[in-house]
Amino acid sequence: MTAPAPEHWIFAYGSLMWRPGFPYEEARHARLIGYRRCFCIYSMHHRGTPQRPGLVLGLDRGGTSEGIAYRISGANYAAIVHYLRKREQVSGVYREVNVAVTLLDGTAREVMALTYVVERAHPSYAGRLTLARQARLIKGASGLSGINLDYLISTLRHLAELGIRERDLERLIAMIGPHTARGRRPDRANPSVLAMLRATRRLPVLVPVRGLKLDARRRFLHRQGVLA
Repeated sequence: MTAPAPEHWIFAYGSLMWRPGFPYEEARHARLIGYRRCFCIYSMHHRGTPQRPGLVLGLDRGGTSEGIAYRISGANYAAIVHYLRKREQVSGVYREVNVAVTLLDGTAREVMALTYVVERAHPSYAGRLTLARQARLIKGASGLSGINLDYLISTLRHLAELGIRERDLERLIAMIGPHTARGRRPDRANPSVLAMLRATRRLPVLVPVRGLKLDARRRFLHRQGVLA
C-alpha cells in the first residue's frame, strides 16, 4: 500500500493573508496556539526606514493567533520557501519554524505548517510596546512596501473578513484615528492616511534599536541557515 504524499502548509498571520504572492491549492481559516500576533518588530525596510522606523507584526510567545493556512503542492514547495525567505528574511528577524495549527473548517484537523516567529535576540525585536508607543511609530512611518498605517488597516480588514477580533489592533486604530480606515482601497493610501503620514513623519521618535545597519542585523541569517 502506497503511503499518502506529505502535505505542505504555510501559516499566514499578517500581510501573507492578503498578499501571499505564491500559488496554493487551498486556503483555510486556522488557529495557532502558543503564539500571539502583535506589533513587536521595528521595520526599517518594508514599512519604515532606519531614520524613521515603523512596526510590523510578528508571532511572539504566549497566547493564540488565528490566520490562514495555505496548502502548497509538493512540486512548488521548495520554490515557495525560497520566495518567502527572500521576502520575510531581509534581516533575519524571524525564525522559520514548523508549528501545529488547527483548521477551523469544521474538521478541527491539525496540520503542521511553516511559519515565521520573531527572533527575540534580534536587535529589531521591539518587545511589548504600549499601544500609545505603537501608534506613534505606525502613523508616521513608510517603507519600500508602503505606508505603515496601510499595513495596520489591511490587517484589520482581512481579519474582519475571517471573523477574527483582535482587540489590541482595534484599540490601536481607534487611538490613531478610525477615519483613516474608511478608504475604498485598503492596500493603498487614502487621503486620510496620507494626511496622517505628512503630519507625523517628521516628529522625532527615539527607537532603542541596537545595530541599525542592515549588515549588523543580517548576521542572524547565518545562524538560521537561510542565505542559500
